[in-house]
Amino acid sequence: MSAIVVRDLIYEVPNKRILNGVNLDVETGQIVSIMGRSGSGKTTLLKLMTGLIKPTSGRILIDGVDIVPLSESDLDRVRLKIGLVFQYAALFDSLSVYDNIVFGVVRHQKLERKYLEQLVRDLLADVQLQGIEQQYPSQLSGGMQKRVGLARALAMKPATVFYDEPTSGLDPITAHTIDELIMDTRTRTGVTSVVVSHHLPSIFGISDRVAMLHQGKIVIFDTPGTVRASQDPVVREFINPERGTI
Repeated sequence: MSAIVVRDLIYEVPNKRILNGVNLDVETGQIVSIMGRSGSGKTTLLKLMTGLIKPTSGRILIDGVDIVPLSESDLDRVRLKIGLVFQYAALFDSLSVYDNIVFGVVRHQKLERKYLEQLVRDLLADVQLQGIEQQYPSQLSGGMQKRVGLARALAMKPATVFYDEPTSGLDPITAHTIDELIMDTRTRTGVTSVVVSHHLPSIFGISDRVAMLHQGKIVIFDTPGTVRASQDPVVREFINPERGTI
């Protein structure tokens, strides 16, 4: 069953077509990575799939619901099933880790403080950051901020989590930790994961399937092994720009 279905998606801005007929199926529980050069439309596609912007035309089905024609209030109900981990964590600087994590929960649910405290403890344990509830984002490293961002995204128990460049700006060891958290989160919760990234070790290490965007179109969508072995010159050049081979 497909958690996300994208059909004939077009997105235009004045004098430019950024996405030109994108089709994509993300199966429930899969980790799917979307790669491509800067300006290929990766982040635009993520924004469209999360309802942050509207396409020029096409369909985007989240759990069978086409979000394109929805009003903002109806879209908000769909967003409750979605978690988004931003490239730079996007934590609220003035809020503690605890308040950052429960921010969305307290807006949509009336829960007792003791439940919220246990929820935060459990989520921080899941991302290997126990005991930092009262710290502030400025006290955390970039990798720690991204893990808090993941905990916040998981607080609403989403069916699908979108990751925007989750390992960007991190050293290799921290990047590997984030990769393991993405895979462990899928294993523990069964969540569907869509990862926008240009970091090839992460893409090929965590993904069930990989899509490559080029000039607004998906030029390949297959298993990591098949993508690696592709003879398409566009794919080969992206994977190994120095030699154009794999």
